[in-house]
Amino acid sequence: MREERGQIAGDLVVNESLELWGNVGGNVTVVEGGKFYLRGSILGNLIVQYGGRVHVYGQVHGDVTVFDNTKLIHSGHIGGDLINDGGRLFIDRKAKVEGKIKTKSGETKIEGTVSAAPPLPKLPRDE
Repeated sequence: MREERGQIAGDLVVNESLELWGNVGGNVTVVEGGKFYLRGSILGNLIVQYGGRVHVYGQVHGDVTVFDNTKLIHSGHIGGDLINDGGRLFIDRKAKVEGKIKTKSGETKIEGTVSAAPPLPKLPRDE
């Protein structure tokens, strides 16, 4: 597994095993063969495409979307909506979701109660 620390400007596509201890300044897309462990923050959206695997320990400021044949474990903080469109989604009891949890298809399991989260701080580009 590759481990990255620091800041990544712009968008990121993950197609291998990657553990990130840092920040991504754009969107992150995890494609087939990609396994992504987020221990930092994503300032955009997180998209998990066919065959992708993700574990969120950190923060996603935007939406998270999970598609067919994917798996996402959420143990962190999501500033937008969490959308399951055919994958397997597990939400830890300590997880926080500011938006809505939407299951269009797939399997969604929520451990305990998901708490309402205080809003994430505004970013300079949001003002």
